[in-house]
Amino acid sequence: MIINQSALTGIYRTFSTIFNQALEAVSPMWPTIAMQVPSTGRSVDYKWLGNFPMMREWLGDRVIKDLSAYHYEITNKDYEATIEVDRNDIEDDQIGVYTPMIQGLAQAAKEHPDYLVFALLAAGFSTTCFDGQYFFDTDHPVGSSTQSNYGGGASNAWYLMDLSKPVKPIILQIRKQPEFVSMDKPDDENAFMRKKYRYGVDDRKNVGYGLWQLAYGSKQTLNSTYYASARAAMMGFTKEDNVTPLNIRPTHLVVGPSNEAAGKQLVEAQFDSSGASNIWYNSAKLVVVPYLT
Repeated sequence: MIINQSALTGIYRTFSTIFNQALEAVSPMWPTIAMQVPSTGRSVDYKWLGNFPMMREWLGDRVIKDLSAYHYEITNKDYEATIEVDRNDIEDDQIGVYTPMIQGLAQAAKEHPDYLVFALLAAGFSTTCFDGQYFFDTDHPVGSSTQSNYGGGASNAWYLMDLSKPVKPIILQIRKQPEFVSMDKPDDENAFMRKKYRYGVDDRKNVGYGLWQLAYGSKQTLNSTYYASARAAMMGFTKEDNVTPLNIRPTHLVVGPSNEAAGKQLVEAQFDSSGASNIWYNSAKLVVVPYLT
């Protein structure tokens, strides 16, 4: 192949098509526990997380919720992945050998939010959320009292979640979707000095915590006793009056590979190890995440 701008433009279009097709074929895991929020600037302030209003009888003036008490800002970050194509491979019509690499770029871009979302979930025992407490903590301030979404323990973590609400436990903030880009001009310095053309993907995004009330984290042994305690704790969460239930209904049990067997026995087996009926059968959907331990 004779290398000129027309040929390089054609290669870019071919790579771009391969990239976009591969991007569409990937099914990430993050939508299970995270909500996507668009961003139009450098960062977004989620102070509204701390003041979800509750309906009340309208007597006199409206009661306005004050959002000034909270400040929880998520700042976007830049991410990229890049490969190089040798000029000799173009001259020798060997572009096809790069197809798996272009597909790999697409897969990496589509699955990268998985890594960010589940890494943040695992860090919730030592990372603060909108109320200044660790996401999983024993003393989240609610009205005149505190509430706990942390079960303690020292084993591999597991998580019980209510994923039926519009808001999710984790926020995936998107400023720019993955974009396929190139540095492929015939007179680019890299092409002149090293006989290389560059192709890559970049985006802008970040993750943060949503409502802690929608998730319960525990490092206790995953068994019926601690599972029952987690469900009871979540369904006992109240609004700021410390009386009105939040109507939390645990829907998903999220575990890493180390807790997969215990999770299956707990919510997918009709009978327990003794042959008796399993009262927790189908009480939550099991989600096994390779990114978790």
